[in-house]
Amino acid sequence: MLLVFAIAAGLYGLGAVMRAPKQARWTMIFILYVAVLGEQLLLPDGHSLRMATGESPILWLMFGGFVLIALVYRAGLNWLRKKARPDTEAATDDALFTDTELNRYARHIVMREIGGLGQKKMKDAKVLVIGAGGLGSPALLYLAAAGVGTIGVVDDDVVDNSNLQRQVIHKDASIGTAKVFSAQDAMQAQNPFVTVLPYQRRLSEDDAQALIAEYDLVLDGTDNFETRYLVNAACIAARKPLISGALSQWEGQLSVFDPANGTPCYACVFPKAPAAELAPSCAEAGVIGPLPGVIGTMMAVEAIKLITGAGMPLRGEMLIYDALYSETRKIALKPRIGCSVCGHTAPDEAAHL
Repeated sequence: MLLVFAIAAGLYGLGAVMRAPKQARWTMIFILYVAVLGEQLLLPDGHSLRMATGESPILWLMFGGFVLIALVYRAGLNWLRKKARPDTEAATDDALFTDTELNRYARHIVMREIGGLGQKKMKDAKVLVIGAGGLGSPALLYLAAAGVGTIGVVDDDVVDNSNLQRQVIHKDASIGTAKVFSAQDAMQAQNPFVTVLPYQRRLSEDDAQALIAEYDLVLDGTDNFETRYLVNAACIAARKPLISGALSQWEGQLSVFDPANGTPCYACVFPKAPAAELAPSCAEAGVIGPLPGVIGTMMAVEAIKLITGAGMPLRGEMLIYDALYSETRKIALKPRIGCSVCGHTAPDEAAHL
């Protein structure tokens, strides 16, 4: 057998010297193997050629079997790698990310539900966050950290000392600074690879629809019903998904309103604003500091799911989190027949929900 291995090594080396393709070199070795196996099977026992090449055909059959198993195993591994991460290679081959970005987003890229394609979708996405307060703070930080390419921030307020108990994106040194610029500084300090567009103003009917139309989806973290209804109507007109969060004291809630995909809108669930005494603001009723972090982070997760297509976003559902008793529950939401905002007027539109 040593003689055969020596001949095989000589053939491979000669092919390398002659710069023959690897496939041609391995083909010659395969032909040698077939010839040796053939003479082992056909020539009689004791033949000099059989003696020189190992004498036993069983050994050559076993050797060939081991090689075949190794090749099949290798091919199977390559197939599994491509099936598990087919989009990662496509994303990296096109040099869509720098080495620093690839390292930064590695924990996303290795996930089956996101991968390289999902990370590219996030890099290409444009997300508008309305409100840079309690809910906006964690949502903005995590969207920036996740690599969402363009993030718009709308807020007309300035950082106040009373905000810092829960609005973690702002620092003590930012007191008196416009929240949109304070948030922009924190986000770009966290991830310089994202673009942050600050809008220091309060949304109005004149500009809401035009601004929202420039983005892929909207997160509403405002604390007043007037703005919530305005954002809902603008999102419906622009056919953009709306991730809405709200909180008070120990309880928070969030949902994805997306009438373009058959789900109710915000006005379906809340046709009119409650009386002021029934829905006091955080300033009036108070709020536990970490609660906005919980709900705001969930809003960021829903945004990533919508962008990448991963999992099941909270369309047609509302998640309610009670921090005081550590309880979480979900309730189903249906379009309201006769809603004048999203136009759900036919009974069959609501039946499937």
